[in-house]
Amino acid sequence: MLQDCIAAIATPLGEGGISIIRISGDESIAIADRIFRFKGKLTQMTSHTVHYGKIVHPEDGRILDEVLVLIMLAPKTFTAEDVVEVHCHGGMFITQQVLQLILRAGARLAEPGEFTKRAFLNGRIDLIQAESVIDLIRSKSDRAHRLAISQLDGKISKDISKFRNEMLQLLAHVEVNIDYPEHDTELMTQDEIIDSTNRWISVLDEWLRTAREGKLIREGIQTVLAGRPNVGKSSLLNSFVKAERAIVTDIAGTTRDVIEEWIQIKGYALRLMDTAGLRDTEDLVEQIGVERTRVAIECADLILFVINANEPLSNEEWTLLKMFESRPVILILNKTDLTVNVNTDEIIFKFPNLRIVSVSVLQQTGLDRLETEIIDIIQVNGVIVDESSVLSRSRHIELVTQARMMLEDANSAAGMGVPIDLIQIDLRLAWETLGHLVGQTASDSLLDELFSQFCLGK
Repeated sequence: MLQDCIAAIATPLGEGGISIIRISGDESIAIADRIFRFKGKLTQMTSHTVHYGKIVHPEDGRILDEVLVLIMLAPKTFTAEDVVEVHCHGGMFITQQVLQLILRAGARLAEPGEFTKRAFLNGRIDLIQAESVIDLIRSKSDRAHRLAISQLDGKISKDISKFRNEMLQLLAHVEVNIDYPEHDTELMTQDEIIDSTNRWISVLDEWLRTAREGKLIREGIQTVLAGRPNVGKSSLLNSFVKAERAIVTDIAGTTRDVIEEWIQIKGYALRLMDTAGLRDTEDLVEQIGVERTRVAIECADLILFVINANEPLSNEEWTLLKMFESRPVILILNKTDLTVNVNTDEIIFKFPNLRIVSVSVLQQTGLDRLETEIIDIIQVNGVIVDESSVLSRSRHIELVTQARMMLEDANSAAGMGVPIDLIQIDLRLAWETLGHLVGQTASDSLLDELFSQFCLGK
C-alpha cells in the first residue's frame, strides 16, 4: 500500500472560500497533470511552486473549476513523498467532483490518517510527533495547543532519544563484561548499574508526574457540577458557556442526564458536566440520571458542589461533603442574593481545608472569584507544568511505568549480586520499552489503532 498514490480532501466538507485536495506518492504529479491545464506541464516545474489553471475532464474536455495547484517534491514534504495540493472553490459538489477525477486518474482514496502514517513510516516524524498532530487539531485550550506544538516540534522525542542513548552505553558495557569475563569487572559493572538505574528511575518518576498532568491538559479537566435538585447547577453551566445550554425550571429533577460543555478558563480546558440532582426518587428515568451523576463524580478531576444558600445543609449534603473531603472540591453557595441560611462557620469548623465560594448566578456575582478558585485548586493539585517537556497520553504513562518497573528490577538484582547477564535482560527490556514511545518498535496493530483516530486527508 505504501507504493500507492493516495488522495483525500484535506479541508472540512461544506461551503467555504476554498477546498484543498491532497495527493501524495510517486505518481502524484503525473496524476495531477492528467486533469490540470495550464501553460506548461507540472512534471517540468520546480518544487514548492504554485500554478494557476483549470481542472478539465479528460474525456470530454469539460472545465470543472479554476484552481491553484501546489507541487512539492520529496523529500521536503510532510509525507516525505511527492505531494500535490489542488486548491479549488469551496463547496461539497465541486470538491467531490475534483476528487473523483483524481481517483479516476490513478490515485487511491486515502485511509484516515494515512498521510501522517506515511510521514511516520518514511521517517519524517516519530510516533509522539504523529500523535501530536491529532492533539493539535483537537486542542481546546491554549495550554493544550502549546503542549501539542511542543511535541510536534520534537523536543520530547530528543529527550527520550538522549535518555535511551545513555542506557545503550551501559548496555554496551554490560555486553563487554559478559563477552569478556576474564577482565573481572563484574563488581564495578553492578555498582554502575545501581547508580545509573537509581538516576534513571528518578527521571522516569518525573516523566510520570508530568505525563499525568499533561494528560489533564490534553484531555481537559473533567469538572462535575454536583448537588441536590434545584440548587442552580444548570444555571451555573449556562452562565459558564454563556448560552441556554441546559433547561432551567423550578421543577425539581429537570436535569435527568449528564450535559457536557467545554469551557476555557485562563488557558485551561474544562470539560464541564451538569448532572442530575442527587436525591432519592421513585422516578425510574431520574434514578438512571442520579446513577450517572455518581459515576461522573467518581471519575471527576474537580467537583463543584453546589448548594442552596437559603436552606440549611441537609443530612445528605453533609454526607457528600464528608465523601468529597479527600477530593479536589469547591463548595459553591448559590442564591446568595436571597437570605443566607447556611452556617458557614459550622462547615469551616468541620472541614477547615474546604474552599467555599458565595455566588448568585441570577445576579452574576461571585463568578470571577469562583474562576480564580478553580484555577488555584487546579494548580495546587499539580496541573502546572512546562509544556516543552511533557508526555500526555495513557500510552505514554503505561510505557514509562513498565520501563520504570524493569529498571527497578535491574536495580534490585544488582544490589543482591545477581549475575549481570540476567540483569542485562531487564535493562534491555526497559530500553526497548522506551523505544515504543517514539515508535521504533511499534506493532502494526498499534499503528492501525492510532492512525484510525485521524480524519481523512490528514
